[in-house]
Amino acid sequence: MTLDSGLLRTLTWIYCASCVTKSMDLFLGIDFGTSGARATVIDAEASIQAEMRYPWEISADWIDVWHKALWTLLAAIPEPLRRGIKAIAINGTSSTVLLIDAAGNPQDAPLLYNDSRGSVMLEQLKSIAPENHTVVSATSSLAKLLWMSQLPTFTEARYFLHQADWLAFLLHGRLGISDYHNALKLGYDVEELKYPQWLENLPIPIQLPEVLPPGTPIGELRPEIAAKFGLRQDCLVCAGTTDSIAAFLASGAKSPGEAVTSLGSTLVLKLLSRTRVEDARYGIYSHRLGDLWLTGGASNTGGAVLRQFFTDAELKSLSSEIDATTASELDYYPLLKAGDRFPINDPNLPPRLEPRPDNPREFLHGLLESIARIEARGYELLQQMGTDNLHRVYTAGGGAANNTWTAIRGRYLKVPVVSSENTEAAYGTALLAMRGVFDK
Repeated sequence: MTLDSGLLRTLTWIYCASCVTKSMDLFLGIDFGTSGARATVIDAEASIQAEMRYPWEISADWIDVWHKALWTLLAAIPEPLRRGIKAIAINGTSSTVLLIDAAGNPQDAPLLYNDSRGSVMLEQLKSIAPENHTVVSATSSLAKLLWMSQLPTFTEARYFLHQADWLAFLLHGRLGISDYHNALKLGYDVEELKYPQWLENLPIPIQLPEVLPPGTPIGELRPEIAAKFGLRQDCLVCAGTTDSIAAFLASGAKSPGEAVTSLGSTLVLKLLSRTRVEDARYGIYSHRLGDLWLTGGASNTGGAVLRQFFTDAELKSLSSEIDATTASELDYYPLLKAGDRFPINDPNLPPRLEPRPDNPREFLHGLLESIARIEARGYELLQQMGTDNLHRVYTAGGGAANNTWTAIRGRYLKVPVVSSENTEAAYGTALLAMRGVFDK
C-alpha cells in the first residue's frame, strides 16, 4: 500500500530493531477522534514504540475517510512492529453511529457525535425511556436510531453500530458487537449489564449490538487483513471504547475526585466518582469503570470554535500576550452552531460571540475565559448532583499545551490543573487492548 504523504504525518517513531523479536508482545490502540485518527503501539511495559496521525481530509463521504484512515495507519506502522502486535482496540467518538446491512456494508451516511437531527424524536423518547434518562438527548445514539428508522434505507439495514464497533468489524469480521462505553447512550444498562426491558420492547426490526466489557477480546484478525499488513495471524481484536474515555485511561487519573478535561475540538469532562450520576436534563451520564463511575458530559464548545477565528500560530502568539491573572469582561457562549449538550442540554441554544472587540488578543482572551467558565460550571454541576469532590484536573487534547489557558482554567476550577501523563486517546486504547489480553 502506498502512503499519502499529504495526509499522513508520522509524529513519533520510537523503535529499537534489536528489541523486536517474535516473542515480544506489542499492543495497538487506534483513536478515531474529532480532528483525525491516531495510532499508538506500546509494549508490555506500556512504553510507546510508535505513534502515527492521520488528519481528517475535507470530504462528504465519512465512510471512505474512515476506511482510508484505518488502512493507512496500519500500513504506516514499521513492519518489525507490525509482526509483534498481539492485540488491537479502537475508540470512536461517542454516539457516532451508522446502519449496516447483513454483509456489513453501511446503508447510509453515518450520523456524527454532534448531529442533532434526533431532536425531533425527543418527545417520543420521553414517552418510552425513564425520566431524565441519558438517551433523552438530541445527540444520543437512541435518538439517532429512531430518526434513522424513518429513512428509506432502513428496510435494508440489519445492524445498528457505533463508529468503533464497525471499524473493529472490518478487522475481526464479526457483526453486531459493541462495548458498554459506546452502548451507554443507546440505552444499555451499565449497572445491570443488560438492555432494559423498555428498550427491548421497542418495535424496531433491527439487531441491537451484543455488548461486551471494553477491552474484551472478540476474535482474531481476518486472515486476509493479517496477510495484507504483515500482522500476526493470532492478533486479537478487542472491544473498544469512546475517545474521551480512552483519553481518561491515558491520563494517569486513578482516584475518586480526579478528573480529565479533554480540550480538543469539543470540551469533554470526566470525573472519577464512587457515585453514579445520570440526568439527561443537563447532559450528565456515567460510564462504568471497574468498581467506580466515570461521570461527566460533553459540550460542543472547544477548540473547533477557536480555530474558526485563529490559526494555530495565532493561538500560540496571542495566548502569550494574555495576562491570565486578569479576568476578561467579555461573556461568550462559544459554539459553531446552535445547540449544546452539557452543562446546558439544549439543541437550540444559540452561540454567543458578541460583542467582538477589534483587538484579536482581547477576543481570544474572552473566548478562553468563557470556555473555562463552561468547564467550571460543568464540574460544579457534577458535584451538586452527588459526585466525589473535585480535587485535581488532568488535561488532554490540544488545549493542554496552552499554558495561558491552563492558568485561566485553574483560576476558575480552584484545584490543581496538570497535563495528563499521556494526552493521546490512542495510547489509552492501546492500554485497553493490553489489559484485555492480560486479564482474559
